[in-house]
Amino acid sequence: MIPFVRLQDVEYGRADTVSPLIRRVVANNPGPFTYTGTGTYVVGRGEAGAGVAVIDPGPLDEAHLAALLAAVEGQTVSHVLVTHTHRDHAPLARPFAEAVGAPILAAAPPARTIHATATPDEDEDESFSPDIVLTGGERLAGDGWTIEAMATPGHASNHMAFVLAEENALFSGDHVMGWSTTMVAPPDGDMAAYMASLEAVIARGFATIWPTHGAPITEPGPFLEA
Repeated sequence: MIPFVRLQDVEYGRADTVSPLIRRVVANNPGPFTYTGTGTYVVGRGEAGAGVAVIDPGPLDEAHLAALLAAVEGQTVSHVLVTHTHRDHAPLARPFAEAVGAPILAAAPPARTIHATATPDEDEDESFSPDIVLTGGERLAGDGWTIEAMATPGHASNHMAFVLAEENALFSGDHVMGWSTTMVAPPDGDMAAYMASLEAVIARGFATIWPTHGAPITEPGPFLEA
């Protein structure tokens, strides 16, 4: 039995402090693949003038954009990070990045547009293009935080997770979710790649996993093995 965890307290647009270095703002796009909605993470202490990184800005939604801009008001956004190019993760990256004057960092989009399902959230954002292409292993730093890019293909061929060194935590995107197993849909999704990525995550011994959708996984070892 997989010990699934559920996110109980959701108020769309609210910036919740969920750890000393992490805040989360949930977009109002609930659904069968997004659970309660896309959780955008702001990494950094949130002090005036401090540098922060933002992970998975989410869907193209004006209310969510306004909420993110309010969450980082008075701070400097140094990096906009995207785990993969599905429409519930990537489309807001460019409007948000332009508003705050920060570069977008992500793995290269798939070489061709792949529509894995009839569900719009799982389609590729065909217009997405990062300013800086990540391949895995890159280290980024800000005010009191260090993030490492960790390639985790499987759910999507270009899936990239992000490691927060100071909290031994992983922002897992859709690679691992607490409320459900993830979808691995060919041709872009690949189960062999997914299992290899899962083994790599298990080997790192993270203390906490922060999925883009749903609650954190606070006992990753047993959860990932299940």
